[in-house]
Formats: sequence, C-alpha cells, structure tokens
Amino acid sequence: MCMCKKCTSVCGILLLVLGILFLLVDLGYWNFFNVQWWTALFLLVGLSGLVVSKCPDCHAMRSGKGKK
Repeated sequence: MCMCKKCTSVCGILLLVLGILFLLVDLGYWNFFNVQWWTALFLLVGLSGLVVSKCPDCHAMRSGKGKK
C-alpha cells in the first residue's frame, strides 16, 4: 500500500494513540477500555485503508505522477 507523507503521519499518530490506550490499560489506570489488541489492529488497518483511499496525494503516487 503506497502512502504519502501525510497519510503516514496520520496512521502513525493513530498507532501511537492506540498504543498509549493499551499502555494505560496494562498499567491499571483505565479499566473502561475492554478491546482485544487484534480487534484494535483490524480497526487501525481499516481506518488507514480509508485514509489512503480518500487521499489525492496517494492516488497521484500510485499513478506515478507524484513525488515519493
């Protein structure tokens, strides 16, 4: 999956937030979050796929018209 710099940043921020949420659960600071890691991973992959599919820069990169 080709991703532009903007989409890579968005997906990285989402992964960081998800990691922090799971860290808070593991440390016992937050008991409300009751989602398994693989469910969160599938949601993250689906969300990043939506981000890439709607991005005009990613479409330009795939067609060879944009810069990497």
